[in-house]
This record gives sequence, C-alpha cells and structure tokens, in this order.
Amino acid sequence: MAVLQHVEFEEPAGVADWAAGRGVARRIFHLYRDPTLPSLSDFDMMTVMGGPMSANDEVRFEWLGTEIALVRAAIAAGKTVVGICLGAQIIAKAMGARVYPGRAKEIGWFPVRRTAVSHPFFDGLPETFTPFHWHGETFDLPREATLLASSKITEKQAFAVGQHVLGLQFHMEATEESVHALLKAAAHEIGLGIFEQQPGTILAGLDRCASLRPLLYTVLDRLTGFAGKSTRRDLEVSLEAST
Repeated sequence: MAVLQHVEFEEPAGVADWAAGRGVARRIFHLYRDPTLPSLSDFDMMTVMGGPMSANDEVRFEWLGTEIALVRAAIAAGKTVVGICLGAQIIAKAMGARVYPGRAKEIGWFPVRRTAVSHPFFDGLPETFTPFHWHGETFDLPREATLLASSKITEKQAFAVGQHVLGLQFHMEATEESVHALLKAAAHEIGLGIFEQQPGTILAGLDRCASLRPLLYTVLDRLTGFAGKSTRRDLEVSLEAST
C-alpha cells in the first residue's frame, strides 16, 4: 500500500493499524518534504491522506498536479484507492468534479447518516455514526460515483466508485493520537461557527475513536477483499456505541 501524506501531522493513523493487522505492506510518501511519488506499478492500493491545502492549490504545491494525475491513472488502472478528507477531494477532482468552499467549516465530532443506497462498503454499518471532521471545502459528486453518507452541513461525506475506490470526507481513521496531533498543529483554524467545536469539546469526545475502529476495518476489509476478517460482533459493538 502506498500512502500519500501531505503534512507531518496527518498520518495514516487507523489505516496504518489496519494494514499492520492484515499484514499489508505499506510505504509512506511524505510529499511535504519530498515530492517523489510512486510509480503506478509500485502499488495495488493507495491511500491519499488529508491536509490543510486545497485540491486546487496546484500552483502553490508543485507535486499536487502530478498527484492528481497519479490518482486518475490509478483509478483507470483498477487499483484500490482510498481518499480521506483532502484525499477524497483529490479523487473527486481527478475524476473531473469541482472542489470548492463548503457552506461552513466542519470541525469536531458530528454525525453522518448513510444514504438509502445499498453498497457493499457501507451495508450493515450503523444508519448514523459520529466520526471526526476537519474540513472547510467540499466537492461535486463525480459522475461515476455513488453517494454513501451525508451530514447536516456537508452533503458529500462518503462516496464509492465501483468496487475499488472510496472517498471519505470525514476522518474514520481517527485515533486519540491523530486528533491530538491535528489540534496541536491546527487549532488556530477553529473559529466560532456552529459546526466548529472548541478543543475542549473535541478532546472530550476522544472515546469515539474506539467505536470508529471496527467501522474502518469493516469498510477497508470489504474494499480490499479481507472481508472475512471482520466479525459480526465488530459491527454489533459499533451499533451499540452509536446509540
């Protein structure tokens, strides 16, 4: 698995834990200090992480246009591609969709609701669950995509393209460590908007990370063919935690 990391403080977190537990080899490309990207032949799965920049900042970040082209090529080649936050926006842009400022920033613990559409990635997950958010932009749904989840302020929270591509606007991979890292590096971005929780409120919700883990593992297992590793009890625990 190739991981494209855009800033030091947004590591793969729960995705790395999942990969370690499944024996999936991974290599992290730290684009903020070295713009070298993997070749298409170097990976079967690619995870595109978040970051404070925009998917439209191709002039500011010399590697961004090349990264978008790589994501486009990976999707066309049938590779497994996961995008988280900025990564989901990069997938959308790579597929020809528009990325633009959202109605408001969404920072903190806010519920998302699954759409009525059935899709193997999300089938059986709780109808509503509460992941971590940290974003100010959104995107149009790519023409080929299926919308999987929405929140009150952000319609496009999760989407799938076929059986190999998943975009998550929210942070299902959040761990206590990754949330602390985001707050340490970017708390200055938090304003007074109704969907911007203050650091104390965010830290008070850290116990939600434990309920996200089995959901993340279930989704990634289905995406990659490890579905037999996820147990029914995993989902039952998540359902209990979300009520």
